Amino acid sequence: MSPPAILWFRQDLRLADNPALAAAAAGPVLPVYVLEDGPEAPGGAARWWLHHSLAALGRALAGRGAPLVLLRGDPRRLIPDLAARIGAREVHAGRQTEPGARRRDAETHAALERAGRRLVLHRTALLHEPHLLRTGAGRPYAVYTPFSRALFALLQELPPPLPPPARLQAVPGAPAGERLEALALLPRPPQPDWAAEFATHWTPGEDGAEARLAAFLAHGLATYAERRNDPAAPWGTSGLSPHLHHGEISPRQVWHAARAKGGAGLETFLKELLWREFAHHLLWHRPEMPERPLRPEFAAFPWRPDPRLLRAWQRGRTGYPIVDAGMRQLWRIGWMHNRVRMIAASFLVKHLLQPWQEGQAWFRDTLLDADIAANSASWQWVAGSGADAAPYFRIFNPVLQGEKFDPAGAYVRRWCPELAALPDRYIHRPHEAPEIVLRGAGIRLGVDYPAPIVDLAAGRAAALAAFAAIRGDAAA
Repeated sequence: MSPPAILWFRQDLRLADNPALAAAAAGPVLPVYVLEDGPEAPGGAARWWLHHSLAALGRALAGRGAPLVLLRGDPRRLIPDLAARIGAREVHAGRQTEPGARRRDAETHAALERAGRRLVLHRTALLHEPHLLRTGAGRPYAVYTPFSRALFALLQELPPPLPPPARLQAVPGAPAGERLEALALLPRPPQPDWAAEFATHWTPGEDGAEARLAAFLAHGLATYAERRNDPAAPWGTSGLSPHLHHGEISPRQVWHAARAKGGAGLETFLKELLWREFAHHLLWHRPEMPERPLRPEFAAFPWRPDPRLLRAWQRGRTGYPIVDAGMRQLWRIGWMHNRVRMIAASFLVKHLLQPWQEGQAWFRDTLLDADIAANSASWQWVAGSGADAAPYFRIFNPVLQGEKFDPAGAYVRRWCPELAALPDRYIHRPHEAPEIVLRGAGIRLGVDYPAPIVDLAAGRAAALAAFAAIRGDAAA
């Protein structure tokens, strides 16, 4: 009889196309999830998703004969202790790119090795190992376009996804572990139920991920290239990011399914998967990315931290409708359209001169898809401090951006309903509407909807002056 093995779930909460599961299931297998505390622990919104994802995974595993064991604490101690308790020689898990996770895995591997056991890591969350792809000069990629070309060429021979196991052999006498409710992942009284609306938009779990992918392929892929920047468009985006972040579906499954479907939007959609890979490539080679600017000159950037401005941005009370609509969408459903994320992020770091780390932290706590690599890479891109960043002097005007990408105001009217009666001409600039128009729409500026918290021209000038200061170029 084969010795038992531990399957340590992390960012791969699924049965299909799970190489770690396939390797561990050669004999008796003990599936385990360990909830960790610390700086890389999931934020509030992601904890809600994690609760429901673990419930779905637990049901799927129990149905195949090997119940999921839930633990809470330090896996560097818990995993080796559990391996010794059941006599497991191997622990199988998916490789992670986060710096804290890499340190944890190295220490867990060392502890297991001292006992004659081993930690075996598999690629479960990415299309390609981030440490293997190099430039012709042998260096990590720092620019997205050549990275995407190189990876796209490699993925032409991407193996097909693995099927889920029909049956698993349980480990006799396995510990019971914690009850899911004991992990306290959901908001609990007296805390308000800020997640109340999440379930009306999302279905966490592997089945929900597969259903979301099927619906997007049927309704959104063909028009993805032309509709992905319209925040009000139904199926303008896939909505797969929370499922991918938690590993309820693999990027390999998405890649193959999209290519099999084909259509005019295919190439543009696949490039979004490659951007996700690029973010993890950057994080692997630049582990400081979530905390420090990748461009050293930005360490001296003269930010102007202001809790009042930050709070207005967080709550969608800036006076600029496209920004406010995005921030309210984020608060209510744990997700924000990607185009609006860029607009809202640019407004925070440039017009308001608030540190990008503050925006990153807020997104990490409120996004259901709060991926450390993608979140930090995107914020550094907007801030101009990343390896392959938008120039700092590229400053999105939120009024013009709103008029370009939400011309009829459908997105703003949904998430800022107090503006719904404004005519299209003023939906993105209520502060410029004549008083008679405001009264006709039932709006008292500064009461029903806030007046702008910053003048756009003044904010732009301050941002350019700050950028000139770190360049030592007063004429910039």
